[in-house]
Amino acid sequence: MLVLGRKPGEYVMLDDDIMVKVVKSEDGHLRLAIEAPKEVKITRGELYEEQNKKAQ
Repeated sequence: MLVLGRKPGEYVMLDDDIMVKVVKSEDGHLRLAIEAPKEVKITRGELYEEQNKKAQ
């Protein structure tokens, strides 16, 4: 796992077509913007875990 520190306005690129940008950070809360092709499925962590529990 890669752990990075980013400030609002900074971003990371995944391959050449997915950008994850920090748009707001305050009081321990973080807001991210994700720009990706429409065919890329994006699922929040709690929903991903819930779906995987049902599959087992």
